[in-house]
Amino acid sequence: MRLVVNGVTHTLDLDPRTTVLDALREHLRLTGAKKGCDHGQCGSCTVLLDGRRVNSCLLLAVAHEDARITTIEGLGTEEEPHPVQRAFVEHDGFQCGYCTPGQICSAVGMLEEAARGWPSAVTSGSVVSEQRLDDAEVRERMSGNLCRCGAYPNIVDAIRSVQ
Repeated sequence: MRLVVNGVTHTLDLDPRTTVLDALREHLRLTGAKKGCDHGQCGSCTVLLDGRRVNSCLLLAVAHEDARITTIEGLGTEEEPHPVQRAFVEHDGFQCGYCTPGQICSAVGMLEEAARGWPSAVTSGSVVSEQRLDDAEVRERMSGNLCRCGAYPNIVDAIRSVQ
């Protein structure tokens, strides 16, 4: 099967039960996305699939042949980090760093959702206005990504600085 990861097409021979996360980590050696809970509850495995954030531990790779997958490794480079990556560093949006790749991928996807006007559970009205997301909006939209270290205030500050 073919997986398009970070703009590169890979042909892989996978067991049909292989998740996207395991294909990334074990077959492509892209270890940014982490296996936290393996139940889709913590968000440490978050990647972008055709631009939308997903828990890669819940997706079978065979169901996403030719989909565009973007991992933390594909968002930016060391020389030119993605604006969200840069903001996490500038705002100290991490402690141990285990959840950080998933947090960053989720933030990138979440900011795109908000830019498209998609509401959240705390959005007043039916669509997001042109105004910046407030702390409550960012917290709600990022609620699927857990941080055991409790770096949430800095994560919110980092995300809000990018929008």
